[in-house]
Amino acid sequence: MPVTAFDAPTAARFARRALDNVECEYPNLPHHVLDSAADVVPARVLHPAFYGSYDWHSSVHMHWLLVRARRLHPALEGRHAIDAVLERHFAAASLAIERAYLGRPHTAAFERTYGWAWLLKLADELARSGDAQARRWSVAMTPLVDAFVARYLDYLPRADYPLRHGLHANSAFGLAFALDHAVFAGAPALARACRDCARRWYLDDRDVPAAWEPSGADFLSPALAEADLMRRVLPTADFADWLTRFLPGLERRTPATLFTPVAVRDRADPQIVHLDGLNLSRAWHWRGIEAALPAADPRRRVAHEAAREHLAAGLPALDDEHYVGTHWLASFATLALTEPDASALLHSTHDQ
Repeated sequence: MPVTAFDAPTAARFARRALDNVECEYPNLPHHVLDSAADVVPARVLHPAFYGSYDWHSSVHMHWLLVRARRLHPALEGRHAIDAVLERHFAAASLAIERAYLGRPHTAAFERTYGWAWLLKLADELARSGDAQARRWSVAMTPLVDAFVARYLDYLPRADYPLRHGLHANSAFGLAFALDHAVFAGAPALARACRDCARRWYLDDRDVPAAWEPSGADFLSPALAEADLMRRVLPTADFADWLTRFLPGLERRTPATLFTPVAVRDRADPQIVHLDGLNLSRAWHWRGIEAALPAADPRRRVAHEAAREHLAAGLPALDDEHYVGTHWLASFATLALTEPDASALLHSTHDQ
């Protein structure tokens, strides 16, 4: 049966995929600068919490998937195995090593800002969970969360220009999850920094060249990631006006490339398979845009249909077994099926 919702069977299926990955140490693509031969150590030593799933950020968001699955489906099949893995990886000692890693030389740009954003997303999911284990894990995660918040506060005022491509460092994506965290966690300094930066980078954007999308390795749409950020920053009416200037052809479904799901020719290729993630991320971005527009705005239906079409195109990728996709796509599919939820629709809290 095709997947249509993040129901219990789907959550269990995705969670099994995540469990297969978060303790899979190899193959591994470390983001690690070597100062000497002594720095040539296994990923499990450097990152005892987030060593699996090929790279650090994928490990973080596959852990997020596990936490969201157990929160939305407390009686989830495999819950005991999930909790056992999270208990090991979210042990205070393991997270302390993750925190200490950020004090090493040459780590200022470590995972900036994609991994930062996902770590805050994981922290929010733990804080929402509410059960005793999750509360304990959330407390253990706090020093690492605080370290990444501090990195945002240091970095954003110094960043004069955004990164606009559709890969990990996309600035709009990194700001969106950081702003979500700031509002949810009550971190006004981070919220101000994110909103100030978003306005400085994006408020005057107009007539985005979305016809140039996609690039051949995109898993994010630069245009839609930016719009999905700005719906968090601007009040409803202001966002609607901004979107008219930014995507003037939206009501007419132009440019067609932004509304048409992308074809994925080779899911064994680690770059081409990114396009499966693009279909899924476009789905959740379109849903966020739809929900942020005024009720009578005709663009809501256009965004709704675009989200539906991209979701239908993206979900079949979850049936593929090539590791270059299996180590991360289930997280994007979970977002596509569950976002935005009420807590993520932050455009109405722009003044907090």
